[in-house]
Amino acid sequence: MTALKAVGLLLLAILCFDAMSVMIRTMIRAGYSAQELSAYRNLFGVLPSLLLMIRTGELRLKGTNLYIPQWRLAVLRGLVVALAQVFFFSAIGLLDLATVSALGQTSGLFVVALSVMFLKERVGIWRWSALAIGFGGAMLILQPGSDAFTAAALLPICAAACYSFSMITVRKFDRTVSNALLYLYSSGAAAVGAILLAAITTEFSAIASIGDAAFILTLALIGGTGVLLMMLAYRMAAPSILAPFGYFGLVTSFSFGWYFFGEFPVETLFPGVLLIVAGGAMVLWRENRRA
Repeated sequence: MTALKAVGLLLLAILCFDAMSVMIRTMIRAGYSAQELSAYRNLFGVLPSLLLMIRTGELRLKGTNLYIPQWRLAVLRGLVVALAQVFFFSAIGLLDLATVSALGQTSGLFVVALSVMFLKERVGIWRWSALAIGFGGAMLILQPGSDAFTAAALLPICAAACYSFSMITVRKFDRTVSNALLYLYSSGAAAVGAILLAAITTEFSAIASIGDAAFILTLALIGGTGVLLMMLAYRMAAPSILAPFGYFGLVTSFSFGWYFFGEFPVETLFPGVLLIVAGGAMVLWRENRRA
């Protein structure tokens, strides 16, 4: 039952991320840079965790213990997330949403590899083979060495590696550390990192209207909620079990890109996307056999 609940939270998180992606693409087309949108996303995205802490009574004016023994790791997670978001937001401005999502599915390979390194999980030949097939599918989409290859296509893969590190490391924290407090640390560090990156690499644009301000605030809240849901999911179940369900994002991102922007990148995605889905299906089949 716990694993099923974790899967449900992960799917909700994916929907939040896809909705945020649509809004980011809209704002980039309106003239805002990926770096400044990432800074706004992290600055206001901390609000969901604050509201959760207030609701659960963890955050009070007096007597609140905000110390985490692994606070350095919590801060590092935030800085890595800030870097991942710049990669991800930049990719959204340059590639089809479905292509960004498909290449981002390489996170499954990174998650399993990092779970071996950091969590000492035992991963068998079936899971490695399945994820290798999925990675091969991503390479078919990427087409390295061909005229169709662009450097921008590497951005979702870089983002996937960074996000995978964030997913894996949540299981390194003590169970006594609340989800909201952990997210508060990470999102605070991400906000500082994103603002510094934006200040170094671009200039902040003046927000054109109240409507734009409301739009940016909304995407930040949706993104912050998505990260909180994903963190909850990965604290409840093993990363190698949850990783295949990330392929649900292929369907939603393709649907969102087609509905909102008229994108239909079938020639780009196939047949590589079929291998990505096949890899996920192999992991699910193996887990069911083991169960």
